[in-house]
Amino acid sequence: MSNPSTFTEVAALIAEPARAAILLALFDGRALPAGELAFAASITPQTASTHLAKLVAGGLLACETQGRHRYYRLAGAHVAQAIEYLSAIAPMSAIVLKPQSREAQGLRFARCCYNHLAGQLGVAVTQALEKNGYLRAIDDKHFEVLPAGEIWLRTLGIDSPTVKPARQCLDWTERTHHVAGPLGVQLLSALCEAGWLRRSKNSRAVLVTPKGWAQFKAQLGLAPRDLENLEHKPALAG
Repeated sequence: MSNPSTFTEVAALIAEPARAAILLALFDGRALPAGELAFAASITPQTASTHLAKLVAGGLLACETQGRHRYYRLAGAHVAQAIEYLSAIAPMSAIVLKPQSREAQGLRFARCCYNHLAGQLGVAVTQALEKNGYLRAIDDKHFEVLPAGEIWLRTLGIDSPTVKPARQCLDWTERTHHVAGPLGVQLLSALCEAGWLRRSKNSRAVLVTPKGWAQFKAQLGLAPRDLENLEHKPALAG
């Protein structure tokens, strides 16, 4: 099947349990090899190859070749958003990946997720913005920027009314939400420009600078130890 054009064809691709597990394993925007995805879906590499070919042909995954290796990722943010909306009907099941390497641990700590801040840091910053009265979770999986938040965002050079809406994105590793949408993109960019964060040149990892920790503490009351005690809300709280 190639380029499915009907709702039922796309729905059938997602509905198969192994393919659903593969899509969930890629939900945070990372690219993973077929072997890792086979492990996540509890299937053989040969079976995974068949499913991956169908997902690529169906427009749900993209494949990138580096040397002898192939890496798979979601075809775009629209696919991630569709999966997230489906999860509102039935909660996502936990996906088990292989033991994390140091690089994977770094990605869990802080990473780019479609150009917004994700991982433990992304969730902690979002919760700090809520705690300080800058954001408020509202219906339809969005955040409302409150007046105090508009003032704070302007100190970073962000005019919040021009980058609405502030969307909630379910963080794949932390099982709760971080800020996404246009505001999430602008926030990550502004924090990098301000020297609080630095994006890795070789991966999706994001690093916090010494200035960043000082500013997170001074402006949001957020310290490294707070990331160890995140408030893990229900997976689909909105």
